[in-house]
Amino acid sequence: MTLDVSVVVPTCHRPELLERCLAALTAQDYPANRHEIIVVDDAASPETAWQVAHWAGRSAATLRYLALAAPARRGPAAARNHGWHHAQGAIIAFTDDDCIPDAGWLGAGVAAFTLPGGRDPQPALTGHGVPLAGGWGRTLVPLPTVPTDYERDAAGLERAEAITANAFYRRDILASVGGFDERFRAAWREDSDLHFVLLERGARVESIPAAIVRHPVRPARWGVSLGQQRKSRYNALLYKKHPRLYRERIQSTPPWGYYATMATALLAFVGVGQRRRGLAFGAACCWAWLTGRFCARRLASTRRNPGHIAEMIVTSALIPPLSIYWRLRGAWEFREPFLRDRAPLWIVRLVCDDPCPSFQIRGNRATPQQPCHKVDLCAVIEHRAVPRRAGATSLHASASL
Repeated sequence: MTLDVSVVVPTCHRPELLERCLAALTAQDYPANRHEIIVVDDAASPETAWQVAHWAGRSAATLRYLALAAPARRGPAAARNHGWHHAQGAIIAFTDDDCIPDAGWLGAGVAAFTLPGGRDPQPALTGHGVPLAGGWGRTLVPLPTVPTDYERDAAGLERAEAITANAFYRRDILASVGGFDERFRAAWREDSDLHFVLLERGARVESIPAAIVRHPVRPARWGVSLGQQRKSRYNALLYKKHPRLYRERIQSTPPWGYYATMATALLAFVGVGQRRRGLAFGAACCWAWLTGRFCARRLASTRRNPGHIAEMIVTSALIPPLSIYWRLRGAWEFREPFLRDRAPLWIVRLVCDDPCPSFQIRGNRATPQQPCHKVDLCAVIEHRAVPRRAGATSLHASASL
């Protein structure tokens, strides 16, 4: 039997958080016989299996436990794929084990896909008649009156698009694009990647503000921001797949502040090594100014107790080199130098019309805007002028879903 909706929750050794999430999911006001809850355990933990079985005995809705069969953890993207592949719902709702969906969350999400007067979830036709492929709800992040830098950073989830803490997709749409890219092994950028894939194919993915999830900030250890820099490696993979959307929606320019901080630190060390006091002193002063400005920006409107101030001072000095290290490691791992969204203008003009409608011309650079009938955009981006073969389609071409 096909259900209206399946809720997929990835988890990994977080029983207290999962307990709170399951309490909220089993209290949904959506009809119990028309939805199911699937918990996917990336740790294959017997304790989590028992926990889910315990809740299954108390829930009116079907509650299932799935374990990822792998010797090593595969990440939330793989867990979500495993969940929706085994789901029976026409719509797949995603949330995380540290989230608390409101009682009306599921109903509000499904309603966005339901035609007026229709009981069954359908691809609701709105706007220009393009089916709704998916959407994201409203995520609330409760904060104390004076938050820490980490808490304020976590509150950015309230402004994020298509985050899997609160997302809904048609199952057939997920199947058509293969779901999440499992190369994103951390909880970082895998949701943006799916969003961008759908946008590039002409699908409609929109906000569903009535579907509300609360995402309390978890307690964090001292210096938590240092460990978070590891996620920067996946920026390279997202950029490699979607250079234009990455620049438009994630980061319009490279982290020049971090590069400048690293450059001045290296110059200071060179000055010391070569016994050039002027160079060493000047570079050290520049490094101190850049680091101090970064620290002050993080301390603005945040907690000012001694422990937090000390944490900001230490981590502000260490974040730039760590961030750049993981960014470069990702660039090497995914073979992406973060340069593929622009091509030299002379290449474009060599094989394309002038002006070419497929490129935005700025100075001596050209940025691809749409598929070109004369030029293989992917080849141009890689600085190879390759005329398009008759009948060939660009990898950038949009196909409606």
